[in-house]
Amino acid sequence: MPKRLLPWLALCACMSLQAAPELAQSRIQALAAQPYWLAIGHYTPAKLGGWRSYVDDPKFFLADDGEHSPEHELAATLKALYASPSLGDKHAQCVYPARTRWLKQQLQLTDLPTVECKEFATWYHDINPHSAVLVFPAAYLNSPSSMFGHTLLRIDQADVDSNNTALLSYALNFGAFIEGMDNSILYAWKGLMGGYPGLFALVPYREKLSEYSRLENRDLWEYRLNLTPEETGRMVEHVWELKQVRFKYFFFDENCSFRLLELLEIARPGAELTDHFPLYAIPTDTVRAVKDAGMIDKIDYRPSREKELLARAEPLDSAEKHLAVRLADDDKLLDSAEFKALPPDRQALVQDAAFRLLRYRATGKERDEADAARSYQLLRAINVNPPPALQVERPGQPEEGHQSLTWQLGAGSRDGQAFGDYGLRMAYHDLEDNSYGFPQGAQLELGDLRVRQYEGNRWQLQNLDLVSIRSMTPRSTMLKPLSWQVTGGWERVLGKNSDNHDDTLVGHINGGAGGSWKLTDGLQAYALGTARIETNPDFAATIAPALGFDSGLLWRNDLGNLSLEGSGDFFHNGEVRRNLSFGQQFELTRDLGLRLSAEREFSHQAGPVNEVMLQLRWYHY
Repeated sequence: MPKRLLPWLALCACMSLQAAPELAQSRIQALAAQPYWLAIGHYTPAKLGGWRSYVDDPKFFLADDGEHSPEHELAATLKALYASPSLGDKHAQCVYPARTRWLKQQLQLTDLPTVECKEFATWYHDINPHSAVLVFPAAYLNSPSSMFGHTLLRIDQADVDSNNTALLSYALNFGAFIEGMDNSILYAWKGLMGGYPGLFALVPYREKLSEYSRLENRDLWEYRLNLTPEETGRMVEHVWELKQVRFKYFFFDENCSFRLLELLEIARPGAELTDHFPLYAIPTDTVRAVKDAGMIDKIDYRPSREKELLARAEPLDSAEKHLAVRLADDDKLLDSAEFKALPPDRQALVQDAAFRLLRYRATGKERDEADAARSYQLLRAINVNPPPALQVERPGQPEEGHQSLTWQLGAGSRDGQAFGDYGLRMAYHDLEDNSYGFPQGAQLELGDLRVRQYEGNRWQLQNLDLVSIRSMTPRSTMLKPLSWQVTGGWERVLGKNSDNHDDTLVGHINGGAGGSWKLTDGLQAYALGTARIETNPDFAATIAPALGFDSGLLWRNDLGNLSLEGSGDFFHNGEVRRNLSFGQQFELTRDLGLRLSAEREFSHQAGPVNEVMLQLRWYHY
């Protein structure tokens, strides 16, 4: 007997109550097969037949085998709805309001006992759901859990537009529950393998807004959904059923975005949003799926504090920018002859930029009295001489960028030997891809596999990059971010047999840090110092370290994106490896590109090798 039914059945034995209706097995099976019942149970077909629920918490189910049997769970729920009202807030009608409402509608249950659900009623009244907004905090490379971005739902009340009360709304978020302080490597591993439980949480939206746009300096995109008040309420009812219920959390598939798609399918049965993501659910892809389903009415953009600072500093000349930086460090410069010599309109811009810079620096830090005093003085000056309203250029919408999986088909010549090149990248963007909708100077690739077929039908694995991350945000007078990169996997390098067209496959981890600078609009340069660890069968040592450099140019032009790069690795055993490369992507459509690349490699172990390739890239998922 299901353990969770025992309290209700014990009370039923002592009190005269209306019994649950006896349904034919065929009727129970038909109801349990309905998409809505499967959705609120989070059921999905099991690999070996039958069903399994994504919910990993036994307290969510009333039947002992409810995790695998939608029929038994439905029958157990129906029986529990007729338990004694004296159970109060622990009654099934109070614990499962979404199930209750649906079964009442389907079976015309007019004889259910009347139960006062005080806790649920108070909670629901406080949220007062009327409409919903899908919120996308943009990708943030410096946080392992946020490299692909994130999604959450904002639950609005009826007066959100008339009274501008969005900050009083609630944010519905699904995320990994982390106890303790796991390091980044352990965090990534446990996230990939489902080592963290995932929980839904409702928190004030202003807290999430502060966390993403202020603490992490991430742009926010708000997609107003066209859900009706009834659909929004139905979704919130189910959120109550998931209170403190645990799921397994996986970064790539059963993540924040996938769980929210499940909720939207409950709000609007038949939407079938999760069907589009059999392998993984990247937030931008899920936003695109919601948009393609016709569920978005309006899109709003909230720039980060960093974007606002850069936009305010944009009209300043070099001297004014330097003055703003000094002013942020010393508010006494407000009375200096240098500052007062500026026209009033320029003073307004400079002091506002200084104030924004000071507040940006304070992000995530404890309150500092000296900083607070300078902020106050700058704010007083701004009130006396206010600047014009800030206009932040709206970037490309993330969901309008190219799709995340890339098929690659290329042909080329390496030192006079022709080859075909076939590749698949699981996710999701490099510096030469179409940059519309993606963060500036950002590269994030996972599972990049390339196989080559040389003349004579000779096949070889060319490379398998498990991860490749590059962050090339340009430095400026106001902000000086660090550019960095890290790559790990297997690749072909010049070796002892390269003269016979047989390069060596090595395992490697390499990374570097340095700076990137904007030269003109669309053109930037970068220079990084690098370190590398390699396992190479041509070397005597099992593990060979190297130091080196990586520098180049990135140019956004009318045809697409161009890169010119030079790099070198200097190994402890005397091996020196250098590389010059060129790449130009021609953007045919959003999801189709043609890339021309050329490369010249140098090594002490082999003579110089030249390679040229033309590659067709199809972005698809």
